[in-house]
Amino acid sequence: MKNILIAGLFGIIFFMNPAYGQIKAPVIGLSATYETSQNSVPNTYIISVQKAGGIPVILPVTEDPEVIARMVESVDGLILTGGEDVDPLRWYGEEPIPAMGGIVPARDFFDIHLVRAAVKRGIPVLGICRGEQIMNVAFGGTLYQDIPSQVRSGNPVKHRQNAPREYGTHTITINRGTTLYGILKEVLAEGDTFRVNSYHHQAVKDIAPGFVVSALSPDGIIEAIEMQGNPLVLGVQFHPEGPVSEGCHDLLPLFLQLVKAAR
Repeated sequence: MKNILIAGLFGIIFFMNPAYGQIKAPVIGLSATYETSQNSVPNTYIISVQKAGGIPVILPVTEDPEVIARMVESVDGLILTGGEDVDPLRWYGEEPIPAMGGIVPARDFFDIHLVRAAVKRGIPVLGICRGEQIMNVAFGGTLYQDIPSQVRSGNPVKHRQNAPREYGTHTITINRGTTLYGILKEVLAEGDTFRVNSYHHQAVKDIAPGFVVSALSPDGIIEAIEMQGNPLVLGVQFHPEGPVSEGCHDLLPLFLQLVKAAR
């Protein structure tokens, strides 16, 4: 058993060490969802990172800033995954409204300090759904706590779909000149639109200083943000890992770009 373990470790070192003539695959940290008895990440994220050529590693929730900093030092890129609502009172100074969903305070602390540390270190970050919202809040932005009760639009869009995760149910328009446009321009339709899936009831409201809007839905909801002048930091409200893990590669460039930057 010991010999097998040593052989396995040597194989990992061989694969990751350029001195042995191999291409170094970057390590991509995935922020975990957190429950009382476990930390976990849906397989869709893991599969998407692997398809893009990265090595996915789950980062478990902790409220120890030193441990968070060490985690960031150990990875080459970061994905902030989806999940629960963000505590509005603690993180952007708003009282919770009745339609707000469940919160996990320990995960809020972890994700916010994780993304701040990652940006400070200069590694690429992709925020997905809650991950985009966390990115915005971490740098001074706010959220709609509940789109249906807080957003009045003459052209409302259903943002919590009842359809397979890989299926796009509404369109977004991607702004030209943005990092997101550059990544997805080959698959955009006329008018710079794209169909996306949608599983959220919160969204970016006031965008954080230093960020710009990359995409909007037809009812004006912000569907993507990115750090101004920093193409390594990007957040999307939709779930690209859903279709990518099911074999639809239109959104694979998001993960390819992350892995490429992480190298």
